[in-house]
Amino acid sequence: MKYIIPLCAFLTIFFFIPTLPAQEKAISANFDKTLFYTTLASGKTDEINNRLAQLAESNFPEKKAYEGALLMKKAGLLGKPKDKLSIFKMGRSKLESAINSDEANAEYHFLRLVIQENAPKIVKYRQNLQKDSELVSASFKKLPLAVQQAIRNYSKKSAFLNPGDF
Repeated sequence: MKYIIPLCAFLTIFFFIPTLPAQEKAISANFDKTLFYTTLASGKTDEINNRLAQLAESNFPEKKAYEGALLMKKAGLLGKPKDKLSIFKMGRSKLESAINSDEANAEYHFLRLVIQENAPKIVKYRQNLQKDSELVSASFKKLPLAVQQAIRNYSKKSAFLNPGDF
């Protein structure tokens, strides 16, 4: 009898804890990166709000970076300057936090590059353009196909990414 409780505790830990990362991976796998990058490029507030709502209901490692990029994109579409700055700062905080927690993640640097290259000078968010473009170029082949396609598409209008490199 005295072994039943420890055995139950062991079985609970052994069988249920390892499934949590798999569930997290499933959520991440269900996140459509192609749709995310299409939305980011679209500039449509409704689509951005839909992606933000989808992200709010999910929990996976890239969530903070994606939310940050979408919030900063959304800020540029708002009417009131106060709202623009507030939303932009919130998005910047999320994206920078994600980058700081995973400095080697080239996709995060690509997101920051896209935002910085298109951010108005007044927000003073343009200091990592060269560094980010170099990291994205160097890591391109290691990125998921959806991200590679987004980089190819964006490089056609970028001053920092050369389409011939991809």
